[in-house]
Amino acid sequence: MKSLSRPLSLALLLGSLVAAVPAQAQEFKAGFVNTDRIFREANTAKAAQTRLEQEFSRRDKELIDQGNALKTSTEKFEREAPTLAESQRATRQRQLVDQDRDFQRKRREFQEDLNARKSEELAQVLERANKVVKQVAEAEKYDVILQEAVYIHPKHDITDKVIKALNAAAAK
Repeated sequence: MKSLSRPLSLALLLGSLVAAVPAQAQEFKAGFVNTDRIFREANTAKAAQTRLEQEFSRRDKELIDQGNALKTSTEKFEREAPTLAESQRATRQRQLVDQDRDFQRKRREFQEDLNARKSEELAQVLERANKVVKQVAEAEKYDVILQEAVYIHPKHDITDKVIKALNAAAAK
């Protein structure tokens, strides 16, 4: 009798463990947030983009104008170069090189400033989004919310909820 009860109790124990595993697995709740979509679609991200455009539009226009002026001067020099004296040609060529160097420097500074400001604005949007993600996760009892993944089944994507909540919070 003893030898039969041991395998039976072991089988009952294993059976109860196997039955408990799916119950625990169903309790784990995971979600996914697509930050690229938040940066494109959330009103706070759109407002940040508008601020950046307003802040940098004047400098961008000045750079475009300076680039066009440099191009015009270069084309004019290339047309006139064969008829210029050697000293005049060398002087104008030096001026064009200096203008180009100045233009390249300003363009590089503009790009660096724009990238720095864009990073600041996106960091603020991401900070707000992360707060909203945490609120959604706590309210809906998620165990984990991922922002980066190779593959996510669409049923786990909570990006729309986060964008709605972000837009609602921004409207207040």
